[in-house]
Amino acid sequence: MKSNHKKFFGTDGIRGTVNGDKVNALMAINIAMAAGEYFYGKAGTKRPRVLIGKDTRLSGYMLEPALVAGFTSLGIEAITTGPLPTPGVALLTNVLRCDLGVMISASHNPYQDNGIKLFNSQGYKLSDEVECEIEKLLNKGPTLTNANNLGRARRMEDAIGRYIELIKLILKKDENLLGMKIVLDCANGAGYKVGTEALFELGCEVISIHKDPDGTNINENCGAMFPNEMALKTKEEKADLGIALDGDADRVVFSDENGNLIDCDQILGVLALNLYNQKELKNNTVVGTIMTNIGLENFLNDNNINFKRVNVGDRYILDEMLNNNYNLGGEPSGHVIMSDHTKSGDGLLTAIKIISLLKKSGKKASEFLRPFCITPYKIKNLKKINNYILETESVKNSLKKIQLDLKNKHNGRLLVRPSGTEPIVRILVECEYNDKVDQYISKVQDLLVKENSSE
Repeated sequence: MKSNHKKFFGTDGIRGTVNGDKVNALMAINIAMAAGEYFYGKAGTKRPRVLIGKDTRLSGYMLEPALVAGFTSLGIEAITTGPLPTPGVALLTNVLRCDLGVMISASHNPYQDNGIKLFNSQGYKLSDEVECEIEKLLNKGPTLTNANNLGRARRMEDAIGRYIELIKLILKKDENLLGMKIVLDCANGAGYKVGTEALFELGCEVISIHKDPDGTNINENCGAMFPNEMALKTKEEKADLGIALDGDADRVVFSDENGNLIDCDQILGVLALNLYNQKELKNNTVVGTIMTNIGLENFLNDNNINFKRVNVGDRYILDEMLNNNYNLGGEPSGHVIMSDHTKSGDGLLTAIKIISLLKKSGKKASEFLRPFCITPYKIKNLKKINNYILETESVKNSLKKIQLDLKNKHNGRLLVRPSGTEPIVRILVECEYNDKVDQYISKVQDLLVKENSSE
């Protein structure tokens, strides 16, 4: 367990089943009052304000007014945007001089889940230390304002347009995406309006799918978690590229023109090499995570580019980037951070840049977007495993033996970790041979299941 002992916050805000212990209307009010008290006045304006965005989940209608009630009870003005990608909330929080920003979303999770992501006045996700301070304020209770100083709430009608104009700035004034045919899977989520409109404005011919949210179909067999339909559609339509966003549009998955999915580490490799060749890669370094494929690390090293690994989560990537003046980082899930342009992982921004580079290359996506060979790997998610067994000495020792055997015999890598966003344990195995990957996955799975059943 981490030393900060956080009760509510995980690797990406607060997330859980709607009307469960973590995510309900009362908790939303309490979180708003605690976070509001911590950030009150941080933007340095006379009247503090908060920006509140959401994805398309039905429960957003419950959580949004609860958050508004909590913030306004402290005298904070509340600005709501309606459905807007998480990176849009991050950017606009800073642009609008808000004291903090809030995104109501459970990202790639099904509609039964929801969550709350917080951003500081600069638009960055919170550190573990700040989240701990907010949890302390939760326990203390709120400091309410008087009746004369209550905050007001209003809807920001042009949030989508403002966000589009910001992300279009990643292209130079004389650049456009004319002639590019794109299939876009909106995941019935926060990007269902802004994604199609942004690509259209830049010149793309856009074929959008899963763009009709009904409150319960977000991420349902679609989007970045289920990109196969997007990939097939890309081939059927003879499109140049396929794009799948997740529910809050902070991550993206691509397909080539043949309907074959492209590994997200390949995308990071393309972006890294472009920045390096343009002499724009700051401190000649790219940041990834412990889940990043070893093939990307080898590719970067072969091109004289340094690579650093951090814990899973785009906020940890961003922390490393900000602390050391790096401008590119990402993780295999599809989060890519280009800190010269954005405050967090941004699926749509990444897509625009990749389409632009693809157009300039004059090549097919199947050729251009695979600059190196991915080392064979597999990720297995185990449900109903008690996380604490990973901390027992017997399991630790057994996993070390398996890791050492994998490394010595097959130059491989093993990683076992509990997810910070779902109640599962993830097993990652990488090595040079596919059949060995499956063997070692089975070894670890059998070990954990056996230990779990004996508890």
